[in-house]
Amino acid sequence: MSDPTAAPRLAPCPICGKLAVQQFRPFCSKRCADVDLNRWLSGVYAVPGKEEEDEDGPGADRAGDEGRG
Repeated sequence: MSDPTAAPRLAPCPICGKLAVQQFRPFCSKRCADVDLNRWLSGVYAVPGKEEEDEDGPGADRAGDEGRG
């Protein structure tokens, strides 16, 4: 079995490949963490999903909106 007091192995930084640092985990530096954040905010990374139609489905009328205005 492994020693439970041993420090956990850190994976390589997903941006540059250097060894990750505990302070910026899973990155090696603040710079790489900021690069990753910028990629998420600018839309470079995207979570795949399917296009969905209106939540009520096709052909659903808006009966709840009658008489409002």
